Amino acid sequence: MAIPDFQSIMLPFMKEISDGAEHSTTEVLEKLQHHFQLTEKEANQYLPSGTQKTFYNRVFWAKAHLKMASLIDNTGRGIFRLTSSGKELLNRNLQEVNLKLLKTIPGYIENTGRQRENSSSTESEIDITQSTATPEEIIESSYLSIRKNLAQELLSKVRTCSPQFFENLVVDLLVKMGYGGTIKEAGKSIGRSGDEGIDGIIKEDRLGLDVIYIQAKRWENVVGRPELQKFVGALAGQGAKKGVFITTSRFSSEAKDYQPKNETKIVLIDGEQLSQFMIDLNLGVANHHVYEIKKIDNDYFEEE
Repeated sequence: MAIPDFQSIMLPFMKEISDGAEHSTTEVLEKLQHHFQLTEKEANQYLPSGTQKTFYNRVFWAKAHLKMASLIDNTGRGIFRLTSSGKELLNRNLQEVNLKLLKTIPGYIENTGRQRENSSSTESEIDITQSTATPEEIIESSYLSIRKNLAQELLSKVRTCSPQFFENLVVDLLVKMGYGGTIKEAGKSIGRSGDEGIDGIIKEDRLGLDVIYIQAKRWENVVGRPELQKFVGALAGQGAKKGVFITTSRFSSEAKDYQPKNETKIVLIDGEQLSQFMIDLNLGVANHHVYEIKKIDNDYFEEE
Protein backbone atom coordinates (compact mmCIF):
# COMPACT_ATOMS: atom_id res chain seq x y z
CA MET A 1 0.00 0.00 0.00
CA ALA A 2 1.00 3.65 -0.29
CA ILE A 3 2.97 5.32 2.50
CA PRO A 4 0.40 6.76 4.95
CA ASP A 5 0.40 10.45 5.83
CA PHE A 6 1.61 11.42 9.28
CA GLN A 7 -1.90 11.99 10.69
CA SER A 8 -2.95 8.47 9.67
CA ILE A 9 0.03 7.13 11.61
CA MET A 10 -0.97 8.68 14.95
CA LEU A 11 -3.57 6.14 16.14
CA PRO A 12 -1.62 3.02 15.05
CA PHE A 13 1.46 4.54 16.71
CA MET A 14 -0.40 4.83 20.01
CA LYS A 15 -1.82 1.31 19.72
CA GLU A 16 1.65 -0.16 19.12
CA ILE A 17 2.83 1.21 22.49
CA SER A 18 -0.46 0.72 24.38
CA ASP A 19 1.09 -1.83 26.77
CA GLY A 20 2.54 1.01 28.85
CA ALA A 21 6.09 -0.29 28.46
CA GLU A 22 9.02 1.67 27.08
CA HIS A 23 9.61 1.46 23.34
CA SER A 24 12.29 2.65 20.93
CA THR A 25 11.84 4.52 17.67
CA THR A 26 13.45 1.67 15.70
CA GLU A 27 11.10 -0.87 17.26
CA VAL A 28 7.96 1.16 16.53
CA LEU A 29 9.11 1.90 12.98
CA GLU A 30 9.35 -1.82 12.26
CA LYS A 31 5.94 -2.49 13.82
CA LEU A 32 4.29 0.32 11.88
CA GLN A 33 5.92 -0.83 8.64
CA HIS A 34 4.33 -4.23 9.23
CA HIS A 35 1.00 -2.66 10.27
CA PHE A 36 0.73 -0.66 7.06
CA GLN A 37 2.09 -3.58 5.00
CA LEU A 38 4.77 -1.45 3.42
CA THR A 39 7.20 -3.05 1.01
CA GLU A 40 10.94 -2.62 1.51
CA LYS A 41 10.93 -0.20 -1.42
CA GLU A 42 8.19 1.92 0.17
CA ALA A 43 9.82 1.82 3.61
CA ASN A 44 13.14 2.96 2.13
CA GLN A 45 11.74 5.67 -0.14
CA TYR A 46 13.43 9.03 0.45
CA LEU A 47 12.13 12.58 0.41
CA PRO A 48 13.00 14.47 -2.79
CA SER A 49 16.03 16.00 -1.05
CA GLY A 50 17.38 12.54 -0.31
CA THR A 51 18.15 13.55 3.28
CA GLN A 52 15.60 11.40 5.11
CA LYS A 53 13.30 8.46 4.47
CA THR A 54 9.71 9.53 3.85
CA PHE A 55 8.12 6.97 6.19
CA TYR A 56 10.55 7.79 9.00
CA ASN A 57 9.86 11.50 8.53
CA ARG A 58 6.10 10.96 8.82
CA VAL A 59 6.45 8.70 11.86
CA PHE A 60 8.71 11.32 13.46
CA TRP A 61 6.09 14.04 13.03
CA ALA A 62 3.26 11.80 14.21
CA LYS A 63 5.31 11.17 17.34
CA ALA A 64 6.17 14.87 17.73
CA HIS A 65 2.51 15.95 17.68
CA LEU A 66 1.48 13.16 20.08
CA LYS A 67 4.22 14.30 22.43
CA MET A 68 3.06 17.95 22.21
CA ALA A 69 -0.38 16.70 23.22
CA SER A 70 1.20 14.85 26.20
CA LEU A 71 -0.14 11.54 24.88
CA ILE A 72 3.35 10.05 24.86
CA ASP A 73 6.39 10.94 26.90
CA ASN A 74 10.12 10.43 26.38
CA THR A 75 11.83 8.42 29.11
CA GLY A 76 15.26 8.47 27.46
CA ARG A 77 17.01 9.24 24.21
CA GLY A 78 14.86 7.65 21.51
CA ILE A 79 12.80 5.87 24.19
CA PHE A 80 9.17 6.70 25.00
CA ARG A 81 5.93 5.30 26.37
CA LEU A 82 2.21 6.06 26.36
CA THR A 83 1.06 8.43 29.11
CA SER A 84 -2.06 8.09 31.23
CA SER A 85 -3.71 10.71 29.00
CA GLY A 86 -2.81 8.60 25.99
CA LYS A 87 -4.37 5.51 27.56
CA GLU A 88 -7.55 7.44 28.31
CA LEU A 89 -7.75 8.59 24.70
CA LEU A 90 -7.29 5.02 23.40
CA ASN A 91 -10.06 3.80 25.72
CA ARG A 92 -12.48 6.03 23.81
CA ASN A 93 -12.12 3.61 20.86
CA LEU A 94 -11.66 6.42 18.37
CA GLN A 95 -11.51 5.65 14.66
CA GLU A 96 -8.84 8.29 14.06
CA VAL A 97 -6.43 10.56 15.87
CA ASN A 98 -5.51 13.67 13.89
CA LEU A 99 -4.53 17.31 14.34
CA LYS A 100 -8.15 18.43 14.54
CA LEU A 101 -8.62 16.19 17.56
CA LEU A 102 -5.31 17.20 19.14
CA LYS A 103 -6.33 20.85 18.97
CA THR A 104 -9.11 20.07 21.48
CA ILE A 105 -6.55 18.89 24.05
CA PRO A 106 -5.45 21.66 26.47
CA GLY A 107 -1.85 20.46 26.61
CA TYR A 108 -1.50 20.60 22.83
CA ILE A 109 -3.03 24.07 22.69
CA GLU A 110 -0.61 25.27 25.35
CA ASN A 111 2.46 23.68 23.73
CA THR A 112 1.71 24.87 20.20
CA GLY A 113 0.08 28.21 20.98
CA ARG A 114 -2.88 27.32 18.73
CA GLN A 115 -6.50 28.06 19.46
CA ARG A 116 -9.35 25.59 19.53
CA GLU A 117 -10.92 24.84 16.17
CA ASN A 118 -14.11 26.72 17.04
CA SER A 119 -12.28 29.87 18.17
CA SER A 120 -10.76 32.68 16.16
CA SER A 121 -8.13 30.60 14.33
CA THR A 122 -6.65 32.17 11.24
CA GLU A 123 -7.23 30.62 7.85
CA SER A 124 -3.55 29.62 7.58
CA GLU A 125 -3.70 27.78 10.92
CA ILE A 126 -6.75 25.78 9.81
CA ASP A 127 -4.97 24.86 6.57
CA ILE A 128 -2.02 23.55 8.56
CA THR A 129 -4.35 21.46 10.69
CA GLN A 130 -5.95 19.92 7.62
CA SER A 131 -2.66 19.24 5.86
CA THR A 132 -1.53 15.64 5.43
CA ALA A 133 2.06 16.65 4.61
CA THR A 134 4.84 17.03 7.15
CA PRO A 135 6.66 20.39 7.46
CA GLU A 136 9.64 18.98 5.52
CA GLU A 137 7.37 17.74 2.76
CA ILE A 138 5.67 21.14 2.51
CA ILE A 139 9.04 22.88 2.31
CA GLU A 140 10.40 20.42 -0.26
CA SER A 141 7.25 20.62 -2.37
CA SER A 142 7.58 24.40 -2.44
CA TYR A 143 11.28 24.10 -3.23
CA LEU A 144 10.64 21.71 -6.11
CA SER A 145 8.01 24.05 -7.52
CA ILE A 146 10.43 27.00 -7.36
CA ARG A 147 13.17 24.87 -8.89
CA LYS A 148 10.90 23.72 -11.73
CA ASN A 149 10.00 27.30 -12.59
CA LEU A 150 13.67 28.32 -12.39
CA ALA A 151 14.68 25.46 -14.72
CA GLN A 152 12.11 26.54 -17.30
CA GLU A 153 13.20 30.17 -17.09
CA LEU A 154 16.87 29.18 -17.28
CA LEU A 155 16.36 27.01 -20.37
CA SER A 156 14.46 29.81 -22.10
CA LYS A 157 17.38 32.11 -21.35
CA VAL A 158 19.92 29.64 -22.77
CA ARG A 159 17.91 29.25 -25.97
CA THR A 160 18.18 33.00 -26.66
CA CYS A 161 21.97 33.02 -26.32
CA SER A 162 24.32 33.02 -29.30
CA PRO A 163 25.85 29.74 -30.57
CA GLN A 164 29.28 30.84 -29.34
CA PHE A 165 27.93 31.61 -25.86
CA PHE A 166 26.25 28.20 -25.77
CA GLU A 167 29.55 26.49 -26.64
CA ASN A 168 31.26 28.38 -23.82
CA LEU A 169 28.40 27.39 -21.50
CA VAL A 170 28.97 23.74 -22.39
CA VAL A 171 32.65 24.12 -21.54
CA ASP A 172 31.83 25.74 -18.20
CA LEU A 173 29.36 22.96 -17.40
CA LEU A 174 31.77 20.13 -18.20
CA VAL A 175 34.58 21.76 -16.24
CA LYS A 176 32.29 22.14 -13.22
CA MET A 177 31.56 18.42 -13.59
CA GLY A 178 35.29 17.74 -13.29
CA TYR A 179 36.27 17.39 -16.93
CA GLY A 180 38.94 19.36 -18.79
CA GLY A 181 40.98 20.36 -15.76
CA THR A 182 40.51 24.14 -15.74
CA ILE A 183 38.57 26.64 -17.85
CA LYS A 184 41.88 27.77 -19.40
CA GLU A 185 42.90 24.24 -20.33
CA ALA A 186 39.41 23.38 -21.55
CA GLY A 187 39.32 26.53 -23.65
CA LYS A 188 42.33 25.38 -25.59
CA SER A 189 40.79 22.06 -26.52
CA ILE A 190 37.25 23.18 -27.27
CA GLY A 191 36.17 24.62 -30.58
CA ARG A 192 35.03 23.53 -34.00
CA SER A 193 37.33 20.88 -35.35
CA GLY A 194 35.96 20.93 -38.88
CA ASP A 195 34.78 17.32 -38.60
CA GLU A 196 31.11 16.79 -39.40
CA GLY A 197 29.09 16.04 -36.29
CA ILE A 198 31.74 17.21 -33.80
CA ASP A 199 31.64 20.66 -32.20
CA GLY A 200 34.50 20.27 -29.76
CA ILE A 201 36.91 18.16 -27.78
CA ILE A 202 37.62 18.32 -24.07
CA LYS A 203 39.99 16.39 -21.81
CA GLU A 204 38.36 13.70 -19.70
CA ASP A 205 40.71 14.53 -16.82
CA ARG A 206 43.35 17.06 -15.85
CA LEU A 207 46.15 14.90 -17.30
CA GLY A 208 44.39 14.41 -20.59
CA LEU A 209 44.70 10.61 -20.54
CA ASP A 210 41.56 10.46 -22.67
CA VAL A 211 39.32 12.92 -24.48
CA ILE A 212 35.58 13.38 -24.88
CA TYR A 213 34.05 14.61 -28.12
CA ILE A 214 31.15 17.01 -27.90
CA GLN A 215 28.15 17.80 -30.04
CA ALA A 216 26.21 20.88 -28.87
CA LYS A 217 22.86 21.70 -30.48
CA ARG A 218 21.06 24.90 -29.51
CA TRP A 219 17.86 23.68 -31.13
CA GLU A 220 14.13 24.04 -30.81
CA ASN A 221 13.41 20.95 -32.91
CA VAL A 222 13.55 17.39 -31.54
CA VAL A 223 16.90 15.65 -32.05
CA GLY A 224 16.31 12.39 -33.90
CA ARG A 225 18.27 9.20 -34.43
CA PRO A 226 19.95 10.38 -37.68
CA GLU A 227 21.77 13.15 -35.77
CA LEU A 228 23.15 10.61 -33.30
CA GLN A 229 24.21 8.26 -36.10
CA LYS A 230 26.06 11.14 -37.73
CA PHE A 231 27.78 11.89 -34.42
CA VAL A 232 28.78 8.24 -33.97
CA GLY A 233 30.17 8.20 -37.49
CA ALA A 234 32.24 11.29 -36.75
CA LEU A 235 33.56 9.67 -33.56
CA ALA A 236 34.54 6.56 -35.50
CA GLY A 237 36.43 8.73 -37.97
CA GLN A 238 38.48 10.09 -35.05
CA GLY A 239 38.99 6.68 -33.46
CA ALA A 240 37.06 7.99 -30.44
CA LYS A 241 34.78 5.96 -28.18
CA LYS A 242 33.33 8.61 -25.87
CA GLY A 243 30.97 11.43 -26.71
CA VAL A 244 28.49 13.82 -25.13
CA PHE A 245 25.52 15.11 -27.12
CA ILE A 246 23.97 18.20 -25.53
CA THR A 247 20.85 19.93 -26.82
CA THR A 248 18.54 22.66 -25.60
CA SER A 249 15.56 20.73 -26.99
CA ARG A 250 14.85 17.03 -26.44
CA PHE A 251 15.64 13.65 -27.97
CA SER A 252 13.14 11.48 -29.80
CA SER A 253 12.35 8.04 -28.40
CA GLU A 254 14.23 6.49 -31.33
CA ALA A 255 17.30 8.56 -30.44
CA LYS A 256 17.13 7.53 -26.79
CA ASP A 257 16.87 3.85 -27.76
CA TYR A 258 19.76 4.05 -30.21
CA GLN A 259 22.74 1.90 -29.23
CA PRO A 260 25.90 1.99 -31.40
CA LYS A 261 27.05 -1.46 -32.48
CA ASN A 262 30.66 -0.68 -31.64
CA GLU A 263 32.04 0.16 -28.20
CA THR A 264 31.19 3.85 -28.53
CA LYS A 265 29.59 5.34 -25.42
CA ILE A 266 27.36 8.36 -25.88
CA VAL A 267 25.77 10.39 -23.08
CA LEU A 268 22.65 12.36 -24.01
CA ILE A 269 21.80 15.59 -22.18
CA ASP A 270 18.54 17.27 -23.18
CA GLY A 271 17.33 20.74 -22.31
CA GLU A 272 15.61 19.71 -19.08
CA GLN A 273 18.70 17.84 -17.83
CA LEU A 274 20.91 20.74 -18.91
CA SER A 275 18.97 23.23 -16.81
CA GLN A 276 18.97 20.85 -13.80
CA PHE A 277 22.74 20.41 -14.06
CA MET A 278 23.19 24.17 -14.25
CA ILE A 279 21.14 24.63 -11.08
CA ASP A 280 22.98 21.85 -9.23
CA LEU A 281 26.39 23.23 -10.24
CA ASN A 282 25.46 26.91 -9.71
CA LEU A 283 26.08 27.80 -13.34
CA GLY A 284 24.13 30.85 -14.48
CA VAL A 285 22.20 30.99 -11.20
CA ALA A 286 22.82 32.58 -7.80
CA ASN A 287 21.41 32.12 -4.30
CA HIS A 288 18.41 34.35 -3.65
CA HIS A 289 17.47 33.32 -0.11
CA VAL A 290 19.01 30.73 2.20
CA TYR A 291 16.90 29.17 4.97
CA GLU A 292 18.52 27.04 7.67
CA ILE A 293 16.51 24.21 9.23
CA LYS A 294 17.95 23.13 12.56
CA LYS A 295 17.39 20.18 14.87
CA ILE A 296 18.35 19.27 18.42
CA ASP A 297 22.02 18.39 18.90
CA ASN A 298 21.60 15.39 21.19
CA ASP A 299 25.36 15.02 21.65
CA TYR A 300 25.43 18.40 23.40
CA PHE A 301 23.03 17.16 26.06
CA GLU A 302 24.93 13.94 26.76
CA GLU A 303 26.17 14.00 30.36
CA GLU A 304 29.38 12.22 31.29
